[in-house]
Amino acid sequence: MTQLDRITSDPAVLNGQPCIRGLRLTVRRVLEALATYPDRNELRAEYPELEDEDIRQALEYAAANLDDRIVEFRSTA
Repeated sequence: MTQLDRITSDPAVLNGQPCIRGLRLTVRRVLEALATYPDRNELRAEYPELEDEDIRQALEYAAANLDDRIVEFRSTA
């Protein structure tokens, strides 16, 4: 894993949630925005302060913090 120097956490900002560069923009919100705006141009229009490296590090942070367990899904057919 590379250094995540754009991910910050400050108890005085959004209760310490991991944020992008000290902005009031959480890693979670970036992930939600990526799902909402799969077109990067639309994402940039909505969040002009967000840089490509911010997005990359938010994804890396999320991946590093996911549990690697297998979840089985039932077939609905």
